[in-house]
Amino acid sequence: MKKPELLLPAGNTETFYAALEGGADAVYLGLKHFNAREKADNFTNQQIPVIINFAYKKNCKVYITLNTVVKNNELSDLLDVLDFLQKAKPDAVIIQDWGVFQIIRNHFPGLTVHASTQMANHNSLGANFSYQKKFERVILARELSLQELEELNKKTKIETEVFVHGALCYSFSGMCNFSSYLGGHGANRGLCSQVCRRLFKSGEDQKYYFSLKDNQQIENVQDIIEAGVDSLKIEGRLKSSDYVYKVARAYRSVIDDKKNLPLALEHLKTETGRKKTSYFLGNNLSDAITYKSPNTGLFMGKIKKLTDDGFEFDTEYELDNNFRIRIKHPIKDEQANLKVRDFSQSGRTIRVVTGGKFIIDSSVFLSGIIEKKFSSKLPEEKINIKFGIPFGKKNNIIKSFGAVQKKKNFSLFIRIDSLDWMKKIRFDVFDNIIFSFTQNDLDILDPESNLIQKFKQKIWIEFPHFIPEGKIEYYKELAKRYTEKGLNKFFLSHISQKLLLPKKAIFAGNENMYVYNDAAIDFFTSEGAKLFTYPVENDEENISLYQNKKGIIPIYFYPRLFISRMPVKLKEEEIFKGDMGNTYLKSVRDGITYTIPEIPVSFLQYVNKFKQQGFKNFLIDLSFEKPSGNRINTLLKRYKQSQQIQPSVNFNYKRILK
Repeated sequence: MKKPELLLPAGNTETFYAALEGGADAVYLGLKHFNAREKADNFTNQQIPVIINFAYKKNCKVYITLNTVVKNNELSDLLDVLDFLQKAKPDAVIIQDWGVFQIIRNHFPGLTVHASTQMANHNSLGANFSYQKKFERVILARELSLQELEELNKKTKIETEVFVHGALCYSFSGMCNFSSYLGGHGANRGLCSQVCRRLFKSGEDQKYYFSLKDNQQIENVQDIIEAGVDSLKIEGRLKSSDYVYKVARAYRSVIDDKKNLPLALEHLKTETGRKKTSYFLGNNLSDAITYKSPNTGLFMGKIKKLTDDGFEFDTEYELDNNFRIRIKHPIKDEQANLKVRDFSQSGRTIRVVTGGKFIIDSSVFLSGIIEKKFSSKLPEEKINIKFGIPFGKKNNIIKSFGAVQKKKNFSLFIRIDSLDWMKKIRFDVFDNIIFSFTQNDLDILDPESNLIQKFKQKIWIEFPHFIPEGKIEYYKELAKRYTEKGLNKFFLSHISQKLLLPKKAIFAGNENMYVYNDAAIDFFTSEGAKLFTYPVENDEENISLYQNKKGIIPIYFYPRLFISRMPVKLKEEEIFKGDMGNTYLKSVRDGITYTIPEIPVSFLQYVNKFKQQGFKNFLIDLSFEKPSGNRINTLLKRYKQSQQIQPSVNFNYKRILK
């Protein structure tokens, strides 16, 4: 059986060397911008060619991460980056944004493309659609079972890659709005503030309800190989070189010979991350969340005294010069990593010499044991790559995604998420009605009823964010059955869902088919989308810069902050609080857990401004609202008068989405 690739992270030069020494077949790393780990050191344009050249000599591939969504005012810089990378010739670029794909396809065909896990490919539909678009590989969602993984690989020809070790996000990767909601730091922009690692309070209980343990699949490697996976990926571009080296050696040994598993397990005992879970691949969900503490590493003690040159703390453990420690602020979400170079120990008290300034009661964690030191310097080799696209040419490319014909009339969309709303809304009042129903409601709904048939031209059937492998045929048959009854309009949550539709169907993209830029709009339009929806976390500046104003602007909604396949121990519909005092609710639909704020987002007060800017389509989303005719009437009135509704918030509209 063919051995899969071992793919390792490189957040800086030290970890790059650690990956090579640990046995990497390939490494993935990022430039200073446009990558989902902006907080890592990452690499400059001058370093990238040297890295690629050095790796090739070691028979190791290099993949560059361009896996963030891109705003309209960043397209010019993106074009220069793509021009540079096409000349630097990495083995592939890893992308999330369909706009980036559209630009690469049309203007930089020399680049090989991998679909980031943030593209949310979780079934054979996504894999096959990517294959049709000539992606070389899809990086699959972490929420797949071994059986689903095996079935998916049997149905597709594209290479597949899975994460086998490292941190886990509570939300599906690419579907988290929580960090952005709290402070404008977009998770899809490489600036996640790790909200799922924070404390939440439900009643008198205060726990880390969403903080997952770390992924570890070392015992399942053989099963994953037999399932047909082409690449085993280690998470950790923010991790140390000793972490990368240690984990690399463990997985390298098991990939090479399954008999090495006992030794690999022993080796990973000193990998000082969080406690471990085999998660969905290992069918281990009952104990996957760290309710008591989300911290990585071994807790050693708390700083009890500050000295002129460092600090003191008491501990039961012995410290050593080959240890890395992490100091966590007692209140703020701040931490610092240190290599222990100078210390003294007297009984239980350790005095550490360091140049940093710390705070009493800060927690001290053992975060790593340095087995081998790695250089922080690259070979002194200058490889000059001339790049940069002339302004005029760049401007022409950007303009090519341009404006479409102006629509004369305004359209108001309404989304309802249960059959109970059917008795509350007047179908004649709205231009378009989106049925975002559960499977049970879709089965109960009678497409031949007088009401449905009378207004069938207004009705759109929405597909869910997550369709497991076993439900593909269900939605395919549903689309066929509804289309035959005249309900041929569908709202998609993933572009690959178009493969479920019969030929006569019409489709639009919902908020989950991200269009942060006109290039992404150009792609979805070229795929046949009649409409698209602008992202819920958009800011005022980015909205104003769209050339294509044909899309739908959500003007009232409860943003889906987390979308997860992982259940949590919170009661449905019970309000719980975050550490900043905000209040939230949990809702479960068809096995998917949604976390939403208690207070909705409203852009109703900006409707007249949007209309003046040339936007014509607007969405009032009643999902997660209790069915109420009075509520609909109030929202309609505010829409017509362009007035704010209270209580509400305006998300990122008046602040910059970072």
